[in-house]
Amino acid sequence: MSGFNSSAPGSSVASEPLSFTVHSMPAPDVSDAARRTAVGRLKMLAVLAVCAAPVIASYLTYFVIRPESRNNYSELITPPRVLPDTLPLKQLSGADMKPAGLRGQWLIVVVSDAACDATCEKSLYLQRQLREALGGEKDRVDKVWFITDDGVPRPAVLQAIAQGAPATVLRAPRADLAQWLAPARGHTLAEHLFVVDPMGQWMMRAPADPDPTKLKRDIERLLRASASWDRPGR
Repeated sequence: MSGFNSSAPGSSVASEPLSFTVHSMPAPDVSDAARRTAVGRLKMLAVLAVCAAPVIASYLTYFVIRPESRNNYSELITPPRVLPDTLPLKQLSGADMKPAGLRGQWLIVVVSDAACDATCEKSLYLQRQLREALGGEKDRVDKVWFITDDGVPRPAVLQAIAQGAPATVLRAPRADLAQWLAPARGHTLAEHLFVVDPMGQWMMRAPADPDPTKLKRDIERLLRASASWDRPGR
């Protein structure tokens, strides 16, 4: 048929070809990448702060806030004195031991020469009894005896301190040990028990000839204050 039109009635066909509008793509924003990096670092620092918060809080509570109602029997060492990495330590066998090997546990420390007089024996006995009296918390505490000379300890003493959880016995020169631990005025190292925290910080000194009940109470307070971040074992 002549004059046939395939278009729908009333429709019009554009006589111009289709055209596409091309928009330019945005250029990469370098400052945006830097911003994402900065945010990531802040998040990492925030995570570290959350992990450290329990340690910081417990020490602030114990060392800084100090409520008037709390009476310490033992003397707090402020600031705590960190175990020197250069402290020369030897086992009784003669083998060297790195000071870092003492970190990771609360320590009750006795210091004396190898002869271990009556004061030393009493301190070692009290050291053992204190740990055992802590009950379920005792596995967070180790016993250490620093011998300050080259003498040979008596077998009876070594047998006594091996009962229960054996004490760690180490030789440490008195002069070097005095760079870390110190007695109260008018006393000697051998007259005290020293408490060291799991980070290797000497932070408490018991009085000479201490009252066992009062000293136990002080140690229990320390264990409670650190319960959120300290666990048994190194």
